[in-house]
Amino acid sequence: MRIAVFGALGNMGRRIVAEATAREHEVSAVVRRSEQVAEVPDDTVPLVADATDREAVAALAYDHDVIVGATRPPHGRESELAEVATVLLDGVAASRGRVVIVGGAGSLVIPETGGRTVVDDPRYLHPAGRPIANACADQLAACRAAQRADWTYLSPAASLSPGTRTGRFRLGIDELVVDSTGASRISMEDLAVALIDEVERPRHRRMRFTAAY
Repeated sequence: MRIAVFGALGNMGRRIVAEATAREHEVSAVVRRSEQVAEVPDDTVPLVADATDREAVAALAYDHDVIVGATRPPHGRESELAEVATVLLDGVAASRGRVVIVGGAGSLVIPETGGRTVVDDPRYLHPAGRPIANACADQLAACRAAQRADWTYLSPAASLSPGTRTGRFRLGIDELVVDSTGASRISMEDLAVALIDEVERPRHRRMRFTAAY
């Protein structure tokens, strides 16, 4: 399968690229600037393109089976998330490909709280994280508003950090997945596993899903 990963040098992007190449997919690592090509792993195809460039995204969509959006804007530019999502969605709409977007956990509903979401609960999200969480909610809204694109949106657990690859986690849809203590966490490595699992065996087309231990 041919997979293009935007944000290939980011925390999640690197792990998604590694997981996909380990499963012997043909992976294109998409970077924004030509000087970043030297950082791309040797077993991938380096491509230079901007995720906000509709024409570039559309061209990549025709050449790949799946486009993965794993970009993260710098502080103060959180609104770019929804913009990038819209461009990726538009880019794949005219092709027969799919787009899988790595999003946020803020809009997930916390179990047994009557509808309270992660963004409104300091147990799971520090107030300083609200701008990116709200931007991720706009990102998800852009996906849900897309009429023609074949999309999937992956929300991580409330706590996402570098760790180990276990391949063992639970999936959910719009509700936060928690353990017996109420904690919600997953490693970046296992979130990459969940994403490539979905790429290989689609179960959440035009849906959001989440993964946690």
